[in-house]
Amino acid sequence: MSDIEGPTLRRRRLGAELKRCREAAGLTQQDVSRHFEWHAAKVTRIETARVAVTPRDVRDLLTLYNVRDQGYREALVELARLSRERTWWTDYRDIMRPGNFVGLEAAASSMRAWEPIIVPGLLQTEAYMRALIKTGRSNDTQQQIDRRVALRLTRQSRLGGDRPLELSAVIDESVVRRVIGGEDVMADQLRHLIDTAGLPNVTLQILPFSAGEHPFLGGSAALLEFRETTHLDVVYLEGIAGDYYEEQPDEVARYRQEFERMSAKALDHRTTIKMIESLLVA
Repeated sequence: MSDIEGPTLRRRRLGAELKRCREAAGLTQQDVSRHFEWHAAKVTRIETARVAVTPRDVRDLLTLYNVRDQGYREALVELARLSRERTWWTDYRDIMRPGNFVGLEAAASSMRAWEPIIVPGLLQTEAYMRALIKTGRSNDTQQQIDRRVALRLTRQSRLGGDRPLELSAVIDESVVRRVIGGEDVMADQLRHLIDTAGLPNVTLQILPFSAGEHPFLGGSAALLEFRETTHLDVVYLEGIAGDYYEEQPDEVARYRQEFERMSAKALDHRTTIKMIESLLVA
């Protein structure tokens, strides 16, 4: 069990194992809910990591599933304990979007991101993000804005440290041409993109207008990958109708192929930097 994967990934691993045990026992989610007199959706939420499960519930579930291997039972119970630990982002849950993208991002080994409108959060300067937040949340107090900025700045630490996130970001050409926060703020943001793209774990590409249509026209998307638990890779889609997490392995594989196709249509890393540099001297 990795000690750096974090409670979000542990919860997803636990949910996947409990689902496997239930199916091996020949039970449906409805069977389990009726047995324990639980709310009908509780088993679904446990198996999809939407809620944290207690060690006691894990023991009861494994007993119902006739799981006798004591070592395996204790490993899952310990996983339940660790998945309930507090994290640095716990104090920000009131301002986070539904789901747990931040937790997945914190545990991922790599991420492929597509952003059609704004600079990806991990690559934003503080001035750029403040301009975005003030525009999108005009009724927020200064304290609320500061907390949102603090959350995003803390997330950016994933690009450094002993286990940096491998980030491959493709952004639409409009992202670098759209002025956010004024000319000075945007110029600083473009310079920051160049600097950050120089990190060995960051690849930045621009998808030019000439590339035409592509499968991700609907909104932002991210593929989060986990080195030791690839079956838990997940696609995050952000759209006007709300956020969506795709976790089915065959669908995740399809999105991975689409990311690769889009990357092939985009400017390479070097040409991307040259385009950004040309905007700074224009």
